[in-house]
Amino acid sequence: MNATTRTLIAAALVLGIASGPAVAHAAPTPAWAPAPAPVSKEVVEPVFLTPPNAAALESAIAGLGPGHADATAALVRVGGTSGSWQGHSGVADVRTGRPALDRARFRAGSVTKTFTAAVVLQLAAEGRVELDRPVQEYLPGLLPNTFKPVSVRQLLNYTSGIRPADGPGDTFEDAYAHRFDRDDPRALIANAVAKGPEFDPGARQHYLNIDYTILGVLIEKVTGRSYEQALTTRIFKPLGLRDTSLPSSTQTRIPGPHHRGYQAVTRADGTPELVDVTEWNSWSNWAAGDLISTTADLERFTVALFGGRLVPTAQLEEMFTVPQVKDFETGEDAAQTAGLKQLVLPDGTVAFGKTGSRHGYSTAIGGTRDLSRTLVYSVNSTDAKGRDMNKVAFDIVMAAFTK
Repeated sequence: MNATTRTLIAAALVLGIASGPAVAHAAPTPAWAPAPAPVSKEVVEPVFLTPPNAAALESAIAGLGPGHADATAALVRVGGTSGSWQGHSGVADVRTGRPALDRARFRAGSVTKTFTAAVVLQLAAEGRVELDRPVQEYLPGLLPNTFKPVSVRQLLNYTSGIRPADGPGDTFEDAYAHRFDRDDPRALIANAVAKGPEFDPGARQHYLNIDYTILGVLIEKVTGRSYEQALTTRIFKPLGLRDTSLPSSTQTRIPGPHHRGYQAVTRADGTPELVDVTEWNSWSNWAAGDLISTTADLERFTVALFGGRLVPTAQLEEMFTVPQVKDFETGEDAAQTAGLKQLVLPDGTVAFGKTGSRHGYSTAIGGTRDLSRTLVYSVNSTDAKGRDMNKVAFDIVMAAFTK
């Protein structure tokens, strides 16, 4: 597959020295994975009938480490009713060459949005939030009068028309220089809405963090608890996600065992360098991208979510419904849903998932709606915020979902 073809497919998927040894093995289906509940008497054949392609998955993560062009490590879990596979490769620390850890924690980036959406939809199922009600009624004074009514549903599916907040700059160097800043999410909302609307609510889809930052404030207002407490009591504890957390406003380190993250930069003399970006204050991403987790916890969450254990069926449909509008930046049909994204793979297979990236870490969760195939990965990408999908991540997706 040539680079142009890979880039075109990746655009549809973007759900962001010596190398260490690859380690991979088949794994049994987790005991906690629920059997899909029948929704009708009609027998529907699963999307995937055969086990994951172990050889292709091993190849996708082979040879990772400080000398690899795209990633220093990777963690992968493929599951579903058709079988499962787990693997990891690379190094946890390029300085020591310490091998990758199969249960390492990492920054999950925008996968946080799926958790946020799940809580909002739970509140909708409880009758505490109406999806078509303007957020201005829940949070008076949040949006100035220059904004038309913006519904909760429009925040969930990125059709609100609210502009992004200003950041420290457009380059890695800008972000790195401000990596320990403590930007208050509410101050970012004020900065964003002061610019006025970008388009009328519901007219376009523009994937931005600001919608989910506002949803974090909404969760706090409706529940009377902090965002962190709401996720803990509604998702983390019920599912037993013991290695999943949300950092405090002053936390810069990843707790527990983890892989160090790196960004590839070019020195003044033209030689490459890996800059350690593990320690970072990402609180400004908050309800849109601050989660720390493991592949095991994210797999458990994905199966519970798709299986209807977290969000009731009626509200869960929001996560699998793409608004019939155009993307603000590309002009193509929208692909984002409430907390997920629809992915149409080259062979026509339809899956839903969510990607996330923080410098040094690229993450994804997803699967087919019938749970015959699920995928969770964390790739220590050396350009996690680049425009193109990381090649290792792309190869993992292709290996996991190719029939």
